[in-house]
Amino acid sequence: DACQAFRTQNQFLNKEILELNLLRDNDRKRERTQMDKYSTIEAELCRIQSKYYLLLQESKSAKREEASGPTDEMVIRLLEEATSTEETIQRAPGRFSRHDDYDRYGFCMKLQADDEDSFISKATDLQRRSEELTMRMVDLEMSVGIKWENYIPELKALIRAGIPNEYREQIWKGCINFRVGVNRANHGDDYYRGLLESKLFKLNPSTKQIELDLLRTLPNNKHYETMDSEGIPKLRRVLLAYSCHNPDIGYCQGLNRIAAIALLFLSEEDAFWCIVAIVEYLQPCDYYSKTLIGSQTDQRVCKDLISDKLPRLSAHFDKYNADLSLITFNWFLTIFCDGVPTETMLRVWDSFLYEGNKVLFRFALAFFKQCEEEILQLTDYLSLFKHLRHMSMKMTDVQKITQFAFHDINPFPMKIIKTRRAFHLAQVKAQLEEIDAIREDFISHRQHREDDVFSDEDN
Repeated sequence: DACQAFRTQNQFLNKEILELNLLRDNDRKRERTQMDKYSTIEAELCRIQSKYYLLLQESKSAKREEASGPTDEMVIRLLEEATSTEETIQRAPGRFSRHDDYDRYGFCMKLQADDEDSFISKATDLQRRSEELTMRMVDLEMSVGIKWENYIPELKALIRAGIPNEYREQIWKGCINFRVGVNRANHGDDYYRGLLESKLFKLNPSTKQIELDLLRTLPNNKHYETMDSEGIPKLRRVLLAYSCHNPDIGYCQGLNRIAAIALLFLSEEDAFWCIVAIVEYLQPCDYYSKTLIGSQTDQRVCKDLISDKLPRLSAHFDKYNADLSLITFNWFLTIFCDGVPTETMLRVWDSFLYEGNKVLFRFALAFFKQCEEEILQLTDYLSLFKHLRHMSMKMTDVQKITQFAFHDINPFPMKIIKTRRAFHLAQVKAQLEEIDAIREDFISHRQHREDDVFSDEDN
């Protein structure tokens, strides 16, 4: 009983210490923010006072050439008040320290007693003070900038090396909110709940297809293996909510797997916003539309990159007319959820949520590189296609894959991907328009023939 009491007391004290540390950190941040604001205000005040002194001195000098009068007396009184006010401020107790005697270059900032004109000296002193405070703020901003310059590459390297499970939820949420933060704030805190209670949610045209795909999503995962599994209701609600949120897309096969992976680490609402981030921000436009133009385009870009980075494999595929999009299409559409070992898949997701769509090309090339020698030994289409179908299951050496994806493959500029994407996008759109024209012509011709048949029967 005594041990249990001490254990409980220790836990309570530890919690109190953590809360006190948090409060202390918050106080430090607030103090630093207030000091920054004070320095900025003080610099502006010194600048205004400097101009004020110079203006009064100009007025006094101009009045000396004229007869003295009420205006001259007012100027003198203002000068005296300015001097006395400045002295009072400098002697005021409790004020932040202003005893920096020298600026950053070593120039003395004290007012010299033998100055020819005290007001000009005061103005000069205030101007120097203003410049010193401004430079100090610039230095602070530069130091913060340098910290971020050092931090960002380190953070990217850490994420590429894999996020520990205990931090994955936190990092993923941060990446998602970075993309959808403004959108989420504009919709309000109750937006997701409102979608679940909306009329469109209950009478959703995508409901039938979603129900058919629920058990096909991750059949090897206990959270989704039966209709009674705990993940199924959440998955259903997330998919239906997104179809309500974006009726132009509604539901696309592939979104079920994305939502299922998100739900393994995120809350139901955060999983919904994860889909929003992926579909509307991370992936190119029309990636999950009815025509899948964006997805089709990226398959052609991927083929070009394989030709550039893995020329032997590219020539081998061309020799046997292997259509790589039959394999890579699902990789890109589901963010490598399809048949990829869990640790490798999560490594892809970690980098994808942080860096974006470019990561998918890196890992696709890395996957092919891992099996390059095996693929080159295959000399007929059937064996080649069979090997490619099961290739993703062999991607277990995460470190080796990551090494090739982020180091051996470099340089890998986004500019090339954008250029080739624009080129292939125009081609895909032209081909789709041609197909639509053929379809319309066929329908029109068929309708015309049916009209002719009915006319003959009437006769």
